[in-house]
Amino acid sequence: MVLLSRSLMACQRTQDLANFVFEGKKIIGVALNYMCAVKARNVPVPTVPIVFIKPTTSYLREGHPIVLPKVFTKVAYEVELGVVIGTRCKNVSKEKAMEFVGGYCLALDLTAQCNLTAARAAGGSWTLGKGFDTATPVSRFIPKDAIEDPHMLPLWLKVNGEIKQKGCTADLVFKVPDIISYVSKYMTLEPNDLLLTGTPHGSDAFQAGDLIECGLADLATMKFNVCAE
Repeated sequence: MVLLSRSLMACQRTQDLANFVFEGKKIIGVALNYMCAVKARNVPVPTVPIVFIKPTTSYLREGHPIVLPKVFTKVAYEVELGVVIGTRCKNVSKEKAMEFVGGYCLALDLTAQCNLTAARAAGGSWTLGKGFDTATPVSRFIPKDAIEDPHMLPLWLKVNGEIKQKGCTADLVFKVPDIISYVSKYMTLEPNDLLLTGTPHGSDAFQAGDLIECGLADLATMKFNVCAE
């Protein structure tokens, strides 16, 4: 009876996390977190994760188009592994961080490079360039036990059928436990919160009329048409 109860509880928990798009309170991204991207940009390797927050209103599911805001002139694609938090946590050690992971997803962190370039030059916020509507397309929820090692996953992205990004999570500068431990020092992570772990080299601008396709190992794929606002 106890084992059955635990099994039912685990099943209910997975079902709850599958609704992370609707139930999550925040999306936390990490920039410049692939060694290939660091080397390509010829910049110093970050000593701590470069963290930013996106609103949950930026979520997008398949079946709806990516909409490019008319206020932006240059928006880029970034394919990423998303980590869904399963249990509330604060001040977590790296050694215990994976205990708080509920599952994963394939994600895009769409970025208005025109806005971020100006924001960086002025020492301003990244919020507008990262948080516009449809800026965070995500796949279905992938249960934690479906992935043995989140640091051995190939990622790819195509624009109009042509490969533009290809990488592996083995190349992450800060691994999943590093990110969880670091962020939880500053803010409480809650069930259904999403961590975007960064993107491999190859991020570039796209435009209305394009077709964006991406994938995470053999676990998830996504496809989105792109239109102008």
